[in-house]
Amino acid sequence: MLLRMSTLFLRTLREDPADAEVPSHRLLVRAGYIRRAAPGGYTWLPLGKLVLDRVAQVVRDEMAAIGGQEVHFPALLPREPYESSGRWTEYGDDIFTLADRRGAEHLLAPTHEEMAALLVKDLFSSYRDFPVILYQVQTKFRDEARPRAGLLRGREFLMKDAYSFDLDQAGLQAAYDQHRMAYQRIFDRLGLDYTIVAASSGAMGGSASEEFLAATPVGEDTFVGCTACHYAANTEAVTTPAPPAGDPDAHPAAAAYDTPDTPTIEALVEVANARRLGGRDDWTAADTLKNVVLSVRRVGVTEPELLVIGVPGDREVDLKRVEVALYPNTVALFDGFADRPDLVRGYIGPQVLAKLGIRYLVDPRVVTGTAWLTGANEPGRHAVNVVSGRDFTPDGTIEAAEVRAGDPCPACRSGRLTIRRGIEIGHIFQLGRRFTDAFAVDVLGPAGKPVRPIMGCYGIGVSRAVAAIAEQHHDERGLAWPASIAPADVHLVAAGKGAPVEAALALGEELARAGLRVLVDDRSQVSAGVKFADADLIGIPRSVVLGRRLVDGYVELRDRASDVRVELPLAEIVARLTGQPA
Repeated sequence: MLLRMSTLFLRTLREDPADAEVPSHRLLVRAGYIRRAAPGGYTWLPLGKLVLDRVAQVVRDEMAAIGGQEVHFPALLPREPYESSGRWTEYGDDIFTLADRRGAEHLLAPTHEEMAALLVKDLFSSYRDFPVILYQVQTKFRDEARPRAGLLRGREFLMKDAYSFDLDQAGLQAAYDQHRMAYQRIFDRLGLDYTIVAASSGAMGGSASEEFLAATPVGEDTFVGCTACHYAANTEAVTTPAPPAGDPDAHPAAAAYDTPDTPTIEALVEVANARRLGGRDDWTAADTLKNVVLSVRRVGVTEPELLVIGVPGDREVDLKRVEVALYPNTVALFDGFADRPDLVRGYIGPQVLAKLGIRYLVDPRVVTGTAWLTGANEPGRHAVNVVSGRDFTPDGTIEAAEVRAGDPCPACRSGRLTIRRGIEIGHIFQLGRRFTDAFAVDVLGPAGKPVRPIMGCYGIGVSRAVAAIAEQHHDERGLAWPASIAPADVHLVAAGKGAPVEAALALGEELARAGLRVLVDDRSQVSAGVKFADADLIGIPRSVVLGRRLVDGYVELRDRASDVRVELPLAEIVARLTGQPA
């Protein structure tokens, strides 16, 4: 392949786009890989399409290696299958819906579990047909409330989604392990630094779930690792080690005190120590019980439900963790205190919640026998020795508190958690039989009785992977693509007019015949400085400069990532670039 910049559909930019928030967005637009077409939607220009296709080909290679068979489902799908699975309402506002001219409702598919299950039901009838892995590389849609960060959070994106069908849990586990290893090979080939973390299943459901996160400071996912073992998890999936339960009757009776002007934990602790509440002057925020009122909107229910969550006062409630725990319900902070005088804002305690009929969920640290300094449900008053299991009984526990660096590891207990940020580039699930149950997918088993297949689901964000690679492979001058997915293998820069341009084109043709992808900067009205800047911005792994020493038969070979430069005879450059003996 030979591309000439004089005719290439390309325009590089010197200034950053006004809406660019992260390096990948800024550089992919500036280098002429993508252009914004609509909020959350991007046009792939020729260089960008080459990168996208190379990433997709790596994915296809490794899917084929584990026996995956490629299909292609429609993106426009009827409502009925998603009603049967329950996801039409579960997805809520996250999907694009529309009606056709006859009034029939459809959606633009965010994923295709329903279609895969129905396809297998249609075509397979015997245990002899299994196992099977079906996959596709297709455009998906999601109605993001705030599309941002270029390709990282869009409304339209390219995704590889695969679906495994097996007859039992052992088969599902084998398929899951195959995909896990295939994903490692894919992301290794793409040159990505990634971590595999335990994750929640969300809209997919099922049991085991792991995410592949590409490490970057701009990532929207936060994940933890342990300093002493191999534990890693998305913060949404982190579990909290609970202390041992105690005797609720081992504490003095609860007592309420005047604590005016203490609506915050910090103010409360200061007053409690100054006044020696409960005979103590060593109160800390961790000794207090913070109670946060939420409004929970259940799927299919019009009126929201009040929910109070109790966490140690040195922690904040992480609404993202709450939403994962309560999925598919949505949550928001309650702001209707004016209509609920029985809930005293800033002074809420758990003692009256059962009487008020309000559900109360607590952090796992709030175990039976623990005593707390908390609200007395009266303006300007708090209570000490409010004991779980004596003065209040929670309705359950919830992982709602923020996860912090230094927290104990829930796996080994001896290590401490570190926190990093990353981009989700892959997610694998053991779905179970949710979707085969929804459509009664049964086949004849080896014993002559019906068997219901069990499913796995495995996704890779192909377009998002392009952005993740750009996030990890750039510098202050521009992009620096790994050789495995760069739009070209070599960039020939003719630093001058006449002979350098002719020599660059001749060299480009020779390299193309040798099987390399070549980009030639043969523009005659552009200065050498602009060409060098564009070469750095575009980020081809190797470039060859044909400039002032061309008359002596020499060219300069540059490595984009390391910026190592070496002069070589023009007669040797083809052998050097193709790895053939000179």
